[in-house]
Amino acid sequence: MRNILLLFIVLSLFSCKRKEKSGGIEETRTSGTLKMLVDESVGPIVQQEIDIFKLDYPQATFLTTFKPELKLLPAFLNDTARVIVLPRMLTKAEEKFYNQRSIKINTSRFAVDGLALITNKGNIDSTINVKDVVDILQGKGSGKQLVFDNAYSSTFQYFKQLAKLSQFPSKDVYSKNSSNEVIKLIAEDKKFIGILGVNWLSDRNPEWLKYQDKVKILGVKNYKGEPGADKYYQPTQINLINGDYPFLRNINIIDCEGRDGLGTGFAVWLRSQRGQLIVLKSALAPHKLMPRELNITKK
Repeated sequence: MRNILLLFIVLSLFSCKRKEKSGGIEETRTSGTLKMLVDESVGPIVQQEIDIFKLDYPQATFLTTFKPELKLLPAFLNDTARVIVLPRMLTKAEEKFYNQRSIKINTSRFAVDGLALITNKGNIDSTINVKDVVDILQGKGSGKQLVFDNAYSSTFQYFKQLAKLSQFPSKDVYSKNSSNEVIKLIAEDKKFIGILGVNWLSDRNPEWLKYQDKVKILGVKNYKGEPGADKYYQPTQINLINGDYPFLRNINIIDCEGRDGLGTGFAVWLRSQRGQLIVLKSALAPHKLMPRELNITKK
């Protein structure tokens, strides 16, 4: 009897220590720890969503890595983290890694992003055609120069696909190390047109506030027969919602955890009324416009 009691005490202590080590927080849809990879071109909106989610659910911890797309994918495919936010879907080759292990891939769109083209306010041009952008990318020099947020970014990959290129020409196409560096360069140099995600051109970004008086956003006109071909459109929220702005992309959260945990809970919350309201306030287009409830009282 004494031995059984001793064994019970030892097991209880071991259990308490293990619970202590893990923080004693149960892994659920609204609590626990989530390792998540985020494409930095959509980093601002994702960080806003995380901040509000943690206010609602303080027992949720996010270990988040913000990097350019091509620097994130090796970690995702090597199983360092099983949840990733990308402004695109996984390719068939990327899905194969999880399909081979019979792990379900859950992809949820929660916002629509636009890729903005910005230039120095001192430049005469305030508009550009999609064809002009593609011509520059294909090396058909027009005297204009493009600069991207990062050579490894999803923005870079988006325009490579648009121009049907495996690599860009050695002239007229450049890259910096971040979106904020692009903003600073455009504010100081009239030679370039900068390309970056719309969510970086926000009042929440101190770097944008610092330089916005020296920068303007270009209107873009699409190819004939395509949406946005009737006139020049800026990446305003209404133009993103209506699909009129030519350079659009979906922001997806891709959950390959293989269980009903915090990754699932966060993905569901992103598409909830609260999550979508944050998207709406960020000037991006929400996945779904939520109905507004009005309380009308008679006086």
